Amino acid sequence: MPSEATLLYPGGAFLSQTPDRIFTVEDFSSDEKMMISAAEQFSRNEVMTVLDRLDAQEEGLSPALIRKAGELGLCGVDTAEEYGGLGLGKNLAARILEYMSLNGSFSVTYGITSGISQLGLTLFGTQEQKSHYLPLLTSGEWIGAYALSEPNSGSDALSATTRAELRNGKWVLNGTKMWISNAKWADLFVVLAKVDGEAFSAFLVERDHPGVTIAREEHKLGLKGSSTARLVLEDAEIPESNLLHEVGKGHQVAFNALNIGRFKLSSMSLGPARDAMGHASAYANDRRQFGQPIANFGLVQKKFAEMAARFYAAESVIYRTGALIDEAFGLFAGSVEGNRRAAEEFALECSGGKVLSTEAEAFIIVECLQVCGGSGSAEEFPIARHYRDARVSRIYEGTNEINRIFLADRFRKRGVSLAASGDSFISEVTGRAMRIDTKDQVTVGAQSDLLLLAYAEQSARLRSKQVADKYQNAYAIFVNWANAEAARAFQTATGEAVALPAPEQSDIEALAEQVYRSGGPV
Repeated sequence: MPSEATLLYPGGAFLSQTPDRIFTVEDFSSDEKMMISAAEQFSRNEVMTVLDRLDAQEEGLSPALIRKAGELGLCGVDTAEEYGGLGLGKNLAARILEYMSLNGSFSVTYGITSGISQLGLTLFGTQEQKSHYLPLLTSGEWIGAYALSEPNSGSDALSATTRAELRNGKWVLNGTKMWISNAKWADLFVVLAKVDGEAFSAFLVERDHPGVTIAREEHKLGLKGSSTARLVLEDAEIPESNLLHEVGKGHQVAFNALNIGRFKLSSMSLGPARDAMGHASAYANDRRQFGQPIANFGLVQKKFAEMAARFYAAESVIYRTGALIDEAFGLFAGSVEGNRRAAEEFALECSGGKVLSTEAEAFIIVECLQVCGGSGSAEEFPIARHYRDARVSRIYEGTNEINRIFLADRFRKRGVSLAASGDSFISEVTGRAMRIDTKDQVTVGAQSDLLLLAYAEQSARLRSKQVADKYQNAYAIFVNWANAEAARAFQTATGEAVALPAPEQSDIEALAEQVYRSGGPV
């Protein structure tokens, strides 16, 4: 086992020596699979049956659903048992979140209160703070929110202008937080503010604290069933004990919560993609043209095969990463410093997974809409809602652009000098491109594309080898796409041409048939 002074994978898991095996979704135990199934049934029976009511933000509906989820233990899967949670791993929590995310709006409400609003407390809270607030959140009695963004502060989070001052034994906060998910229903906000205008710090702010108000709902393109509003703090008074972590160390709370949040957002993005594929495959088999179902047509089959391949690769990355995160928490956690280290350990993989999964979600839902033709664009058909809801996935919790900048930059700061690994075509060109030390954003973005493609290709390949021939077609179709994307990124990064390897042989019709039989991803 590595010492606490070392990283588990100094160069990042995706360019480390190829492991003998990785964790995949097939490795969840039978008991864990039962919990995952229970989450899916809750989502299908309790959430998917009331979507119009959710979109209308029917009074009390979302809080009631969260309470029901809490009663089943679903609001604290990876929170310690002593605080009302189940004390299970973050990988399992992410898989449960995927199935709780078949609808994007409820996914946000549930994902924020069970995830990022609890993470700061879990990682950095005092015993008293955790004992008081976490049981309220894990039970579903309270709903949580996370307040970082401001009207003039988004990706550049440290430029926030919300102020905090200690007056007469209380913290007094002034400022406005924007795009706050769950604002309408939240009882507890994790708020980032600057003490005396300088020291970036985190605070636990209750809805009922004096000076706290919620502005009107934002009218959004999608996610209409989720609450998004401004949190306004006007001489808001909170107890001195509600400082979370230490003055001046709010960035540790904010960014480490976001690290794990991005990992979980990857799973949240697969839920709507899974549901959209189910609807589109059913439509393709029912819709007849020229005397046969359109599911028989080659170009329709190609769409489903490519959707399945992209989903397969994203899924392979997420649950490989989740197992690594659980490994890091098992090694480092137990103290505030250990929690910080564990949350930071696989920040690169979390960023790469967020980009890969949200872009796979976008691709899949657009293709599902295309398969469904005019029906897909009709509001009474499920795909239209998914299409609107999915767009924001590439924006929140760090835009995909800022994640691309973060990925290559953070990798380089680890001080790892890479040679071409020869693990695959993608890992070879990635090693060559990463030798270029540059601040040019276009080049850095291309390097990041190579890093995440290398991790995705390796994860998809190892999973395929571990599960006999079940995923061979999915892997082959993905790697042919990924190789072409890597060649383009390499050319952008280096200005050099590179020859593509021969394509992997694949059977598009067979993979499409797998989708049709399963009613969704393979």
